[in-house]
Amino acid sequence: MAKGRKGGYRVEREILNEERLEELSQRLDISQTRIPLSYRLKNSLRCSVPSLKRRVVSFLPVLYWLPRYSIWDYGMPDLISGISVGIMHLPQGMAYALLASLPPVFGLYTSFYPALIYFFFGSSRHISIGTFTVLSIMVGSVTERLAPDADFLIMNGTNVTAEVDITARDQYRVQVAAATTVLAGLIQVILGLVQFGFVGTYLSEPLVRGYTSAAAAHAVVAQLKYIFGVSPIRFSGPFSLVYVSTGTLVDMCALLVVSIIVLITAKELNNRFSKKLPVPIPVELIVIVVGTLISFYTHLNETFEISVVGEIPSGLQPPTLPNTSYFSEVVVDAFALAVVGYAISISLGKTFALKHGYKVDSNQELVALGLSNAVGGFFQCYSVCASMSRSLIQETTGGRTQARHTCVSSAVIVLVTVLKLGPLFQELPKAVLSAIVFVNLKGMFKQYADIVTLWRSSKIDLLVWLMTWASTVFFNLDMGLGASISFALLTVIFRTQRPRYSVLGHLPGTELYLDMETHKEVREVPGITIFHSSATIYFANAELYLEALKQKVTVFVMPETPHNSWVYLKGTDPETTTLGSLSDLQDGDITTLESSSEDTLSRDLERVSLGSLGKWTWDIHSIILDLSPANFIDTVAIKTLRNVKIDVDIYMAGCQALVVEQLEQGGFFSDIDKERLFTSVHDAVLYCLNRRGAGALPNYETAAVSFTDSDTTDTTYSHTVRGCM
Repeated sequence: MAKGRKGGYRVEREILNEERLEELSQRLDISQTRIPLSYRLKNSLRCSVPSLKRRVVSFLPVLYWLPRYSIWDYGMPDLISGISVGIMHLPQGMAYALLASLPPVFGLYTSFYPALIYFFFGSSRHISIGTFTVLSIMVGSVTERLAPDADFLIMNGTNVTAEVDITARDQYRVQVAAATTVLAGLIQVILGLVQFGFVGTYLSEPLVRGYTSAAAAHAVVAQLKYIFGVSPIRFSGPFSLVYVSTGTLVDMCALLVVSIIVLITAKELNNRFSKKLPVPIPVELIVIVVGTLISFYTHLNETFEISVVGEIPSGLQPPTLPNTSYFSEVVVDAFALAVVGYAISISLGKTFALKHGYKVDSNQELVALGLSNAVGGFFQCYSVCASMSRSLIQETTGGRTQARHTCVSSAVIVLVTVLKLGPLFQELPKAVLSAIVFVNLKGMFKQYADIVTLWRSSKIDLLVWLMTWASTVFFNLDMGLGASISFALLTVIFRTQRPRYSVLGHLPGTELYLDMETHKEVREVPGITIFHSSATIYFANAELYLEALKQKVTVFVMPETPHNSWVYLKGTDPETTTLGSLSDLQDGDITTLESSSEDTLSRDLERVSLGSLGKWTWDIHSIILDLSPANFIDTVAIKTLRNVKIDVDIYMAGCQALVVEQLEQGGFFSDIDKERLFTSVHDAVLYCLNRRGAGALPNYETAAVSFTDSDTTDTTYSHTVRGCM
């Protein structure tokens, strides 16, 4: 429809309450809609050939897409993409191994085995599985906690000095990292098999960005010793970052390599001329090669005692069983690695899937990532997940439609390096690898701009970001993750406990009801109060819901009125109103409801006291509770609703089918008729007006609402709505 043209529709039907709606729609009983557990188990064990084939294909996605893979269409682009990603794997694998406090060669192993496993089980076409900054730091915190340098000191004869047995220490750390990785992988596989793919949704975007920004701070501190050539004492646990920073900054005295400047310049050129370059400049590999050559010919290690990578054994390590005795000590860390790694991978996978028009199975991704970690752990790999930088390269350098083939190409590059080229990098200074880590953290440092953005958009999300950052920086990565998730969930509970409560009014000419405090054109319906909560009602806010209802519509006792009648007070607060203020009320400010004894009034007043918005212009005879935002309701909320008793008619409107079922199961309708539950607020309003003898809503010039009346059950209404389409 052309812009600015007005469209409209006309509805004519009877007013529907829940009882009449069930009669018309032939709603099934709960027992008829829920499949018995025994039947579901029996059906899941039934293995017909088609269903078995579907299960195998869903578990091994490679069986679905590989037969359809076109070498002519995708082969060359994927090959170029795989080589580009493989070249990135080499420097990043060795550099991130330092973050994990492991020898660089184990970073190469980690870039090889998990990628091959993901090739068979992964459902995302564009993410690159391998080493990642955050997970490397998390693994490093585990290895340094369980295998600190102090446990591997060798006393130097008669001297009081001691040296660290690096070989024994590294072997122990590799075992710890492998055991942690296997356990994290098993956790991911189990979660995936029981359909817990939604677990990553508990890590909101502000939480993840705050967490990775804090992890970047840990990464910077961890690499300072390699860049400046110092060996500060390492700490673990809470406030370890503060202690390490102090020791490192005091000991800064060595040469700062220029690799950082070169890397940043080259990366910016890559970004600026990305559309003109067929493939990005492999600046990280170039820096590694140049750094190795300079170190080799100038003898940096012997002359200046610059720390270098050292021996890189040729060939692959045979698989070994992890030491299960470590499991009890690393189970918390393993769970954190499982959740964080999955959250990062699935967010990247869904981003690329949305861009290229395919679907990523969250549960299958959890299984694929878990198998990549579990199998990789047997080959001395540490935890992996998707990498943003490599995934972007994989997508932009040719992996347009079926980029999973690039996993094989990149794995071949890493394999050749491990088998034949590894010894060539033995003289590579570790400071160069640290420079690569520094530059790759640039994106995480840019996330500090989120503070300004979130300040403008959402203060609560900003609080989650800051709390996550602070807890991760000061309480270490594992404790920080637990604290930040707990805090984020508390903000959700707090927001449901303190929703927005409002009294709704009618928008003339429509069937819509909006907040009277925020919309100038809405009008109060004569004699009807419509109470609305922006959140569902459950045990945590049921009492607050009732308190808000008290504040919006006040029932109070006026001692000076005849017979101690119930009265509505216009714009008064029952906690602060005095007799003097009551005497100033005009005749239109009070409405007598019924006479009662003093004892009865005091008991009723103690049970419930409803409060006013301060805009009454008619006598109130009905209250409508708008429950349309509620998506569930528990027994506490049901009891609360049943206890709302007052000498005006109470109705409910807008309940979802699930809420109606839960009301039935909670016995809500044992003494309350379903006739008091309406499908919409408009149905409830028209019913109340008709019951009180009103022929229609007030005429607000544009209103077009009318009744055709016989009796209450057969009442119909016609309603015309006009608006811009």
